This record gives sequence, C-alpha cells and structure tokens, in this order.
Amino acid sequence: MELKYCRRTAASILAGLLIFSTAGAGQAGSLAGSKGDVRFPPTLGSGECNVAYKGYVAASGHSAYATTFYSRVVDLYIICGTTFNAPSQKAAEEIALRNCQAGLTRWKLKTASGGCAISASK
Repeated sequence: MELKYCRRTAASILAGLLIFSTAGAGQAGSLAGSKGDVRFPPTLGSGECNVAYKGYVAASGHSAYATTFYSRVVDLYIICGTTFNAPSQKAAEEIALRNCQAGLTRWKLKTASGGCAISASK
C-alpha cells in the first residue's frame, strides 16, 4: 500500500473543509462600518457624543446609539448613550436608552423635547 493515495484523499478533504469554512464566515458578515437603522440624524457636536457615535459605527456586533433631541433655542447640551456588541438589536436599544436616561438623571437635566430616543441601531 502506497501513501500517495492517502495523501491525495487527505488533501482533498482538507481543501473541502477550507472552502466550507470560508463560505460560512463570509455569510455571517460584520456590522462594522454600518450606520444601521437610522431613525433620525444624530446631532453630534464635537464632544463625547461624537466619539460615542463613531464607536457605534465601528462596532462589529449589535449596537445602538440613543440621544436627546436638540433644540438650539432651548437646550444647550446633548446627552447620549450607547452600547456595543449586545446579544440582539433589541437588547442593544434597551441598554442604550437606559444609559442615556442615566445621563439625564446624573446631571439633573430637563430637556424641552422630553428625553432620550434611539437615533440609530444595528
């Protein structure tokens, strides 16, 4: 019995496994770089909320970005909340809303528009 037949069989099996594993990885896809479902365009400014939004866009998993509505006449601040790589889109939205509401509570702020809302999620 010669080993050349075993080598060819092993090589073809490994090649088939490699093809199937790369096809599965391509189908899964990454959410990194995607803005996701944008409900309203976020007002970013130049502070921490701008950095948080860029982090949201760069996140590869289910993420959400929540922010307060901004009125130039009444509100002089923007509060935001994010979450990255949550188990699902719904869970990400809930956590981001809680983070934004916590910011309003922490700084004891009232907004003219009410409170926080999900600006974008994926």
